[in-house]
Amino acid sequence: MTEPRWLTPAELKAWMAFVAATTLLDGALDRQLQRDSGMPHAYYLILAMLSDAPNHTLRMSELAAATQSSQSRLSHAVTRLEREGWVSRRPCPDDRRSTFATLTPEGLDALRRAAPGHVGTVRDNLFDALTPEQVDQLEAICRAMLGRLTRDPDATPMPGVCP
Repeated sequence: MTEPRWLTPAELKAWMAFVAATTLLDGALDRQLQRDSGMPHAYYLILAMLSDAPNHTLRMSELAAATQSSQSRLSHAVTRLEREGWVSRRPCPDDRRSTFATLTPEGLDALRRAAPGHVGTVRDNLFDALTPEQVDQLEAICRAMLGRLTRDPDATPMPGVCP
């Protein structure tokens, strides 16, 4: 066995700051969306992915990949979104094993109502703390990470994020 490449003190300090910041940001986004729109951040992402898809429709497998969710977790979430009237499901006519999820007009309205508060929370907790140069650096860092992470065939980034 080879010795692991332990993090240097500087890397460990950066890693812990990254974990703390992303954990707190995820929590802030989830609390804001629950409070103002009655949905968790995961449901908002599902609605957002569908809103960007052609005809507001994706195969459930594509939606699971785009949201980095398991099929069972996504199915549970879509069932709840269906009860709200925000998403509908229908079988794929070409492949009986596949199901399409479609954002309904009510779901699009819910997303549009939730978006201003969500964007405000993102801006307040992330972008307002950064200079324009730091925003550019953040994008470069994230793209470098995505370049590594997307080498794994099971890791599918959100559509439109990676070339």
